Amino acid sequence: MTAPSQPRHLRKRIRWIALVGGLLLLVWLGFRPKAVEVDLAEITRGLLEVTVDEDGETRIREPYLISAPLGGRLIRVELEPGDIISEGQVLAAIDPGEPGLLDARSRAEAEARLKAAEAAHKRTLSQVEIARAEAEKAERYVERDRRLLEKGSISPPMFEDTRHALRVALGSLTAAQSSEDVARFEMDQAEAALVHSRSLGSDETLSGREFKIRSPIDGVVLRRFQESSTMLTAASGILEIGDPEDLEVRIDVLSEDAVKIQPGQPVRLVNWGGNGVLNAHIRRVEPSAFTKVSALGVDEQRVWVYADFAKGGDEMETLDPEIPAGRALLGDGYRVEAQVVVWKKDDAIKAPSGSLFRNEADGGWAVYRVVEGRAVLTPVTRAQDNGIEAEITEGLDEGDQVILHPGDRVADGVRIEGR
Repeated sequence: MTAPSQPRHLRKRIRWIALVGGLLLLVWLGFRPKAVEVDLAEITRGLLEVTVDEDGETRIREPYLISAPLGGRLIRVELEPGDIISEGQVLAAIDPGEPGLLDARSRAEAEARLKAAEAAHKRTLSQVEIARAEAEKAERYVERDRRLLEKGSISPPMFEDTRHALRVALGSLTAAQSSEDVARFEMDQAEAALVHSRSLGSDETLSGREFKIRSPIDGVVLRRFQESSTMLTAASGILEIGDPEDLEVRIDVLSEDAVKIQPGQPVRLVNWGGNGVLNAHIRRVEPSAFTKVSALGVDEQRVWVYADFAKGGDEMETLDPEIPAGRALLGDGYRVEAQVVVWKKDDAIKAPSGSLFRNEADGGWAVYRVVEGRAVLTPVTRAQDNGIEAEITEGLDEGDQVILHPGDRVADGVRIEGR
């Protein structure tokens, strides 16, 4: 009679055990720490660039200042800024006055100006020869390294450095030749002014006494310093002219950024007013800095950096093929935003910069890596950082997940959940 009561008693005990177990499970679930919601990012491999971003302006590389080679009355200048001029065209005329006013002192000054112009011209000839020798040497190095590259003796980045050196050398040669043209023009003007002053006679007409200043180049008038007829002394500025197709970019950068910039490095020009990207390369970094007050009132040491537009085969792969002549839309003094590429790697292991932080234990860099739903403190070695992505050389592999901007609730071993 007692056997049937045992199963009922056992079932009752099982129900109580199940009820107590359920209550304990609910209590445990209620008091268990919740997973911290975080933003996750994946470690990738690919191109990483470090750039120096600053505002710049376009400039005509070699502007010509047309000045009075001798004193006298300037005939009214009819040319205006933007007018197209051709080589040999008369830009301005000066009436030196009555022959009696051209005394020995004035002629001595004219002779001195001629000698100074001749000395400046000789100096520029030496600079042209030096620049030509450097360009020829750079061309030989390019041919040598091209053969070595074909044999596999050097790497492509080394050959690219040699090509950059050639571009810089050719740019220096072009600049030296332009300086020689300017010096020769000034020498010719000084010589013509001296000959003209000596040949004046008292019976000459007004038109015979006029000294005509001609243009040394094909270009446009950039600025006009004198318009109305007025008395000028020798060396007074009249016009500034230049070739609008011979543009360069001038960028002022912080001195701590200037030490990273070298001739030949690529430059991207963005937000210049047109579509796409215009490309250039660094030609020169000035050796001295200047002080400039920032918008916040802080004194900054800045350095001028000059870049040439890419031509022909020098365009970078990122250049929009539909706007190779986009720079023709730019003029003298136009604003651009320049991005100087100071470091580049094609197959870098990249982590978001927002995932990196200083490890309190040793002061090194670290991230929180996600392993089976938990945050794992992982020391890493950071190499380069552009503010958005950083190169990781040790500690992470491609495909790993890391936590972005970890807050105070994230710690080693904490359960996490991606938003």
